[in-house]
Amino acid sequence: MIVVTGATGRFGSVVAHDLLNRRPANELAVVARTPARAAALAERGVEVRQGDYDDPASLEKAFADADTLLFVSGSDTTPGVRERQHRAVVDAAVAAGVGHIVYTSAITAEDAQSFLADHTTTERSIRAAGLTYTFLRNTFYTEELLVPPMLAAAVENGELAAPAIGHPLVTATIADLAHAASTVLTSPGHENAVYELRGPGWTYAELADTLAAVSGRPVRHREVGDDEAGPMAFILPLLRLEQFGTPAPDLERLLGRPATPLEQAVRAALAG
Repeated sequence: MIVVTGATGRFGSVVAHDLLNRRPANELAVVARTPARAAALAERGVEVRQGDYDDPASLEKAFADADTLLFVSGSDTTPGVRERQHRAVVDAAVAAGVGHIVYTSAITAEDAQSFLADHTTTERSIRAAGLTYTFLRNTFYTEELLVPPMLAAAVENGELAAPAIGHPLVTATIADLAHAASTVLTSPGHENAVYELRGPGWTYAELADTLAAVSGRPVRHREVGDDEAGPMAFILPLLRLEQFGTPAPDLERLLGRPATPLEQAVRAALAG
């Protein structure tokens, strides 16, 4: 039995639906804080289990009979919250006798900074618990940086303003990362493996050129200071780390195909 947590989120839902293309529904169970939100999966014959990272008592039952558990990391980055939630998940996995835990970790997790440090702590907890594991060190989602209103405004104004990063950004789409997770969940040979999942690098200058090509309108790139970065300023120190500019082959190996190119991601973002 494969059990998937976070099944109603952006990542977990893609994994769950993709798994149905690879395995019968009776070999899959999903965990949701609010099961009604997983109705589409239930309609396809998937068992939906209630489980809440803030309710440790619910988790052991939710993980019952899991040969493999996809542990999708929590989204609340408030200091202390994710560390507590993840400890509860690990403890429940041990108590439920989970055979193999696949954890959606993050780029830089070998010694992470800022809110990514929760992944460092969780990897260590999983190892210390003696669980067989696979760590998927996902890069940042391309969708988080290719925000549709920002791209539309750049096309309208003919200018894409962005701060200097210093290297291409090796982000990846949610679908690519989710499909890589599905591969790990449904194929052998991933025990105690760590995968650095990064997409093809792109720059804001290349993004401006791609916007122009896709829209048929001129778009130039203008470099701005950090004080003009807006909401992006929060993650600039992370984006400038060496890892965010260093490609890795693991994503394409797991996908068995090239990762989604920038132009395709831009077209999807502009389409809404």
